[in-house]
Amino acid sequence: MANKDLIIDVNDSEVSLALLEDKQLIELNKEKRNIKFSVGDIYLGKVKKIMPGLNAAFVNVGYERDAFLHYLDLGAQFRTQQKYYTTTLQRQGRITPVHKFKPEPDIDKDGKISDVLAQGQTVIVQITKEPISTKGPRLSSEISLAGRNLVLIPNSDKVSISSKIESPEEKNRLKTLLQSIKPRNYGIIIRTAAEGKKVAVLDAELRELVRKWESAFSTVKKDIKSPRLFIGELNRTSAILRDLLNVSFNSIHVNDQAFVEDIRTYIKEIAPESVKIVKLYKGTIPIFDHFGVNKQIKALFGKSISFKHGAYLIIEHTEALHVIDVNSGNRSRSGNDQELNALEVNMEAATEIVRQLRLRDMGGIIVIDFIDMQSSENKQQLFDKVRELMANDRTKHNILPLTKFGLMQITRQRVRPEMSITTDEKCPSCQGTGQIKPTILFTDELESSLAFIVDKIKTRKLILNVHPFVAGYLKKGLFPVYRKWDFKYKIILKIQAATSYHMLEYHFYDRYDNEIDLA
Repeated sequence: MANKDLIIDVNDSEVSLALLEDKQLIELNKEKRNIKFSVGDIYLGKVKKIMPGLNAAFVNVGYERDAFLHYLDLGAQFRTQQKYYTTTLQRQGRITPVHKFKPEPDIDKDGKISDVLAQGQTVIVQITKEPISTKGPRLSSEISLAGRNLVLIPNSDKVSISSKIESPEEKNRLKTLLQSIKPRNYGIIIRTAAEGKKVAVLDAELRELVRKWESAFSTVKKDIKSPRLFIGELNRTSAILRDLLNVSFNSIHVNDQAFVEDIRTYIKEIAPESVKIVKLYKGTIPIFDHFGVNKQIKALFGKSISFKHGAYLIIEHTEALHVIDVNSGNRSRSGNDQELNALEVNMEAATEIVRQLRLRDMGGIIVIDFIDMQSSENKQQLFDKVRELMANDRTKHNILPLTKFGLMQITRQRVRPEMSITTDEKCPSCQGTGQIKPTILFTDELESSLAFIVDKIKTRKLILNVHPFVAGYLKKGLFPVYRKWDFKYKIILKIQAATSYHMLEYHFYDRYDNEIDLA
């Protein structure tokens, strides 16, 4: 079983989560700390325009572009939900429990949007896709509230269960259990994480989800206007943690004390014995540098991605689809059997491609141009390999077999913009200005700063973080530069390499890991 580590980098503007399997980066998530319009958020929206030709409506939820709501996304019990809202509105937030509310008849599945919605109407909607490119958010009125083990669906009575739970006995146990404890007029989806859970745990989570839904209506008043946020999903960081966290993690490293406490509290509820895996990172080198994440990001987010034996991928993005080209590079020169060589390169490429799809969160249509193979048996083997690798992908997807031209098509659900990271750096000499300082004087600048610090704060133990190339220069030889400074200033200086720094960037720290201000 693979070793899994979660590295979380918290700073003022965003939270970054890196999932490593056997030290290899396989998933990267970044969340701006002021992000709006996240998948799962529930809004009171105002219908701006009915589009009979599309059988859809455009709804204002406060985003610069109106969101899109199709008739098929209204949900069968749309009228019941709207009546529950208007009843609560008339009663000024005094709610009737959903299980006591009389449902309305289902809407006609082949009906028209104009029969159900009117311009200016307030509707309860949930974001199913974040704004992508020039498009506004995509909406649904079939609301679902996700917990760790269960998903609650108001105004439904259906209980369904994750297909990833394989044991028939466990499926029956969970289904029977939830049917016996769930309130009327609520549907349940039992998630994979519920496998083996006791009734008390599931009952507590179910009650909390019901409370979350019904208590939101207590805020409904006639003087409160739409659009506005009705029920916020967990922030994306918490939602990712909810879906990722399980007892199979070897360690979780975080560089923020408050986040450490939050995660420990969360883990105490689901697996108290695993609290010890959460560790606070206190080093002076950035956390992603210390665990080798930044180096992998630089290697994995460019246009060209190298993998085994000189083979490489070219990844191109267009508005309509993503295109991945597999190239054997100098690999084709080894061995004489071209078909076997093509199969080996394609199989290795499949592993890297599946990793890239998760890493970049690529969605929509993905077309892969594998190296041509003649044998139908080899084509089937490659198809089976991709299906097997994609089985671990939590995002909904569909894979088609190779065409006669060697192309494979994959559709992967796109709910948020693709992860895009620029791997190019500023010019290390001029830092983008076009002007450079004499580089031969850089060590003089470092020594000058060092002398200033020694004189200013009278400290004897210091840490200097620099680019790896500079660190190599300062440490080279039998009597390296930094040792000369040790003797000259009667200090103990420690040199640390930080791969995320640009060439001439440097920072000094004291013995307590506090950065020293040179101003």
